[in-house]
Amino acid sequence: MEQETQHGLARIRSNYSRLSEKEKKIADYILQHPKEIIHYTINQLADNLEVAESTIFRFCQRIGFKGYQALKIALAAEIVTPIADIHEDIQAGDDVVTVGEKVFRSNIKTLEDTLKIIDEEALKTAVQALVRAEKVEFFGIGGSAIVSLDAYHKFIRSGINVYSNFDAHMQLMSASQLGKQDVAVIISHSGSTKDMIDLLQILKEKQVTTIAITNFAKSPLTKNADILLYTVAEETEFRSEALSSRLAELSLIDVLYTNVMLEKGESAQEALQYMRKAIALKRL
Repeated sequence: MEQETQHGLARIRSNYSRLSEKEKKIADYILQHPKEIIHYTINQLADNLEVAESTIFRFCQRIGFKGYQALKIALAAEIVTPIADIHEDIQAGDDVVTVGEKVFRSNIKTLEDTLKIIDEEALKTAVQALVRAEKVEFFGIGGSAIVSLDAYHKFIRSGINVYSNFDAHMQLMSASQLGKQDVAVIISHSGSTKDMIDLLQILKEKQVTTIAITNFAKSPLTKNADILLYTVAEETEFRSEALSSRLAELSLIDVLYTNVMLEKGESAQEALQYMRKAIALKRL
């Protein structure tokens, strides 16, 4: 999938919290006037916002585009096939039903935006790595640890040797025992936590294949992991972007699991039947 020419608005939203004040000024204007932007030259936009052209160019690179023209192409593609922006900020005076509706719509939008940026080749590579691995370990800290446990809960049905641990020290110890025949799946919304950076360093030293599930932005994790699967989430006043991104991370885990089960065929189905027989002992 051609990432450079698609989904400019989603990229701006996912990177917004990391932008400088001048860059946020550019981002705000583009988000409010995407149709106008595709007709502006970089000089016209710079004059309108009273910023330097170099600031706009750096802004485009910060959100993952080669330059202003690439951003305009992405915006034009989105406007030609518009998707209604169903995300609304939650207000202090909203009643409980309205809050519920906005939370659901925000979650739906996160899933839709994440689906748009799935890289088919990266996904195929990740599935093949998981199928071939002698051992797969899932890593995450804080909220991401919940996602890693969910991944373990799913993949234990596949017949693959899988593992996950909540404790950061135990994760480092476990990572040190992996090798180049194994796969580590690192789940981190920011991709910048010290625990994950330390973990990734150990995994790289051990030549472990690493799959990162992370937000669509530049980070130490995206620079150093072998295979990248991105999520897109937007932060609001009452809701951090990490909340809705969790659903996108869980969905990517589901995608990986389902594809791995299909790839493994009969052996996966046999493992699944053994698992079902075992847990049937817990039912009355």
